Parts: sequence; structure tokens; C-alpha cells
Amino acid sequence: MPEGHTVHRLAAALRAGFGEQRVRTSSPQGRFSEAADLDGWVLADAEAVGKHLFLAFVPDASVDAGAPVTRYVRVHLGLYGSWTFAGEPGFATVHAIGAPRVRIGEREEGLDDGDVDWRRIVPRPTTRLRIAGPQGLADLTGPTACEVLDAAGRQAVIDRLGPDPLRADADRRRFVDRVLASRTAIGVLLMNQDVIAGIGNIYRAEVLFRARLDPTVPGRDLTRGMVEGIWEDLVPLMEYGARTGRIVTTQPEHRDIEARIVERSRGTRQNGDEDPDVVPREKSFYVYHRQTLPCRVCATEIRSADMAARTVFWCPRCQTVRSRRATWTREHPAAPWALAPERSERP
Repeated sequence: MPEGHTVHRLAAALRAGFGEQRVRTSSPQGRFSEAADLDGWVLADAEAVGKHLFLAFVPDASVDAGAPVTRYVRVHLGLYGSWTFAGEPGFATVHAIGAPRVRIGEREEGLDDGDVDWRRIVPRPTTRLRIAGPQGLADLTGPTACEVLDAAGRQAVIDRLGPDPLRADADRRRFVDRVLASRTAIGVLLMNQDVIAGIGNIYRAEVLFRARLDPTVPGRDLTRGMVEGIWEDLVPLMEYGARTGRIVTTQPEHRDIEARIVERSRGTRQNGDEDPDVVPREKSFYVYHRQTLPCRVCATEIRSADMAARTVFWCPRCQTVRSRRATWTREHPAAPWALAPERSERP
């Protein structure tokens, strides 16, 4: 399932490709009949809130997004959803986002990537929604949710979500207070979209390692400084992810130590894996998919276990139950700035 930073990248790609343009909308699969009602409308905006994408459509470019007539297409990709793009050179900043997918045009008979005329591409039968503009198109397949909402419906969804670290309007106090009031394990709370929006299994595992916290410690046993530190660490990590399409949590000095991960699927593939200049995924994580391998910091065997229907990964030596006393400086792995210094552990 895509984590929150990829949905923000998706919103940016849709704004760049279709923003303020009159578009054609259709549902080749036939399961999103509302697409016909929006055909010929203007895509006024695209925004991400956690793992939810909202596409704002207005009947005319003279109407501002947010006006009473605005209709919002809410999309949640879930485990199997994806968007794929095709168009003129420079049309979209990405070619695909979501579950493992085939690029648009790759299965067109007699065509290869360089020769595809996007205007001639026939949508696959599984395409839930196609958006086509003057310079290109985007196809949505396999989403968990795809529905049309009015302003009240959009707000109702947002009100159910916790704060999103990538949004300027996020209130981190809601996250901190919710964690401190809960008896639930912090490893479960971080995956609860009602507590914090956009966090997935990779960010959960990695930020807890960086905070030196055992995933099983109850939220109420943490101090305010510890929980605020988790938020402060997530913001630059996710901003980097939104900018590059990659999750990288390791410090440069640790990347070549036990540079391995245990992969049983393509689940950890990231944007730009084929680029030799990026940090490869086997060097990008401290604990995620590194079960049975030595910890990069202390050489203890990384463990994994089921937690709330997902696999959690942690180092039993580095991640103590209640304390957070890192022995190395937590500086963002791909940026020159340092994160805030360690806070007092007093409430």
C-alpha cells in the first residue's frame, strides 16, 4: 500500500498534468458511473490528506475550487490501486504510482515505450477512471475507494483522519495528545490513520528505530518529548519522500554495514531504483525487511512479528521499552540540516 508521501506526489503530478484544464472523464470498467457526470468539467485542484486523494472538479474555469458546486473525487489506492500516466514529453513528473503495474502503452501491440501515441492508447478493461486532457491522460485501476463527494462529504473524511505530517495545516498536538492518552502500543498507534495520517509499515518501523523505541510500549508510557520527537523526525523524512519518491532513513555512515534486506516480493521497490546514483533500497532501511540480519548499529539480530495484521520490525537491543537515548546523531540522511536536539524526557 502506498504511504502518504506517494499520494502527495500523485496529487502534484495530477495538478501538473491537468490543473485548471477542462478534461474528459470516463469509466472504461463501468464501475464508476459518476465519471460521466464530470465529463468536460475542469480539474481545479488535487490534494492529499494522508493516504486519501481528493480531486476537485468545477463546471467552469471561472468557478473557484471550494465553491458549493465543486465535486470531489475521493480515491484511496489501498493494496492494489495504481495510477498510470501517458502523454506528451514533460506532461507528468511520474509514469506510475501505486501497486506494481505495467506502464500505459507497454502492452499495446507493435508499440514500445518510445513510440506510444498516447491518443491511441485503449484503456484496459480494469480501468476504473480515465482522465484525459490536452497533453496526456491518467488511468486509475484497482482502488479501494473511488467516489464523488460534496464539500461536506470531503470534510467528513478529513475530520476522521489524524494530522498529516506533510500538510501545512497539520496540528501535531492532536497526534501527541492522542498517543499519550492511549493504552495501545505505539507500533499500532502509528499505523492508525485516525491518530496520524499517511504513515505506513516502512515509516512505522524506521521512525521507531530512529527514536530507539520498542514498538510494544503503550502510548501512555511515553513522555511528551518522545512523542513530539517522533513527529519531528517524520516531517523531514516524509518531505524527502514526497520530493524524491524514496524512503531513505539510514545515516550515510551506516549504509554499507550489512547492506542487505530480506525480500519476498517487490513490496519495497521505490521510485528510481534503476538509477545508480540513488541510495539502493538494501541500504535505505535500518530494520524494515531486515529480519534475521544484524543491526547496522549494534549487530544484534533484527526481529519481526505480527502486530495489528501487519509485520513489525525492530532491533531488541537498540529499541528499549521506555527510553530514547540514541548513541548517534539523528541527522536527516539526504539533507544537510539536523533535526531538533533530544528533548527532555520529563512530562
